[in-house]
Amino acid sequence: MKNNIIALFMLFLFSINKVNAIEIYNKNNNKLDINAKINIRHSISNAKGNSGIKIDDIDNSRVRFGVKGDKQIIDDLIGFVNFEYETKINKGEDNNIVKNRLSYIGLKFVDLSSIDYGRNYGIIYDISSWTDVLPIWGGDSISQTDTYMTGRNRNLLTYRNKNGFGYIKGLNLALQYQAKNIENNNNIDLYYRDNCEGYGISSTYSIGNGLTLGGSYFNSIRPEMQKIKDFAYDSNAQAWNIGSKLDRNNLYFAAMYGEALNVSHFGKTNYIANKTKNTEFVVQYLFDSGLKPSFAFIKSKCKNLDIYDNKNILKYISIGSYYVFNKNIYMVVDYKINLLKNTDFIKEMSINTDNLIGLGFSYKI
Repeated sequence: MKNNIIALFMLFLFSINKVNAIEIYNKNNNKLDINAKINIRHSISNAKGNSGIKIDDIDNSRVRFGVKGDKQIIDDLIGFVNFEYETKINKGEDNNIVKNRLSYIGLKFVDLSSIDYGRNYGIIYDISSWTDVLPIWGGDSISQTDTYMTGRNRNLLTYRNKNGFGYIKGLNLALQYQAKNIENNNNIDLYYRDNCEGYGISSTYSIGNGLTLGGSYFNSIRPEMQKIKDFAYDSNAQAWNIGSKLDRNNLYFAAMYGEALNVSHFGKTNYIANKTKNTEFVVQYLFDSGLKPSFAFIKSKCKNLDIYDNKNILKYISIGSYYVFNKNIYMVVDYKINLLKNTDFIKEMSINTDNLIGLGFSYKI
């Protein structure tokens, strides 16, 4: 344990997260930016992986590369593109995976509305992003990647309108459609990635003084093969959430509550829950010295899991902090206190109950 603490302290001093944004061109509403990010992440715990083997050191280091561009088409109409790729740097060259995080193209009409299509964030994340601001952890209750319209996913057509069509300042509206995604994967543990057609909506309203309220909802048809997963048998997948955030005078507070039906997956084999109730809240304060403490609570509870009835699948407290040296350099520390009990259900589903601690040092341009 002493060696682990020393290793973690060294990581705190020397691990680097570099972000470079290079403006290649900017003239007459035509812009091209290239950005790159090297993110060195390391944490230590007594957690066990899905294979049941103890993991003392967890390395999730990666490189991200992205391009953003705007092109003036006619007056008040601009085309835009955004894509971001990621590759792990903790893998061997023969075992590396390149991920397409974001990749979409669209049109912007003046400063009031936009429409885009591709791989983007799902409509539920419009609200859950407010609590996804922890130094390392967080954002993992209702939002899951490649799971309907809860997080990043593909085949998303999104329309966004700002300031109530120009008549209501602070009122934003978004409509989203997701086309069918069937990967034809024979691995039943990955069926949660599939979906049929679905629709979603979100709305946020900035009241003033840094206070914003919002809510979102989606409804999708489920593929037949997905219904064979335990606990979730209905024909439709749905989720909704509501939230608020206050960002004023160095204080940041955000809270989110949402429910998901036949959406959330959990455990070693990605069981799909019939229903989950999800709660997230976070409070942060930036001192003049650059210290920014962070406290958060995250919980996801399954309802009506057949013989298991109601069970928590995620429940923890995050205590951490940023230390901001300037606009380019900051340090982070985040301690995840796992509140799950090591019950028979938790053991059977191979859900970790151990605490985690992570540290980092970041540099961005």
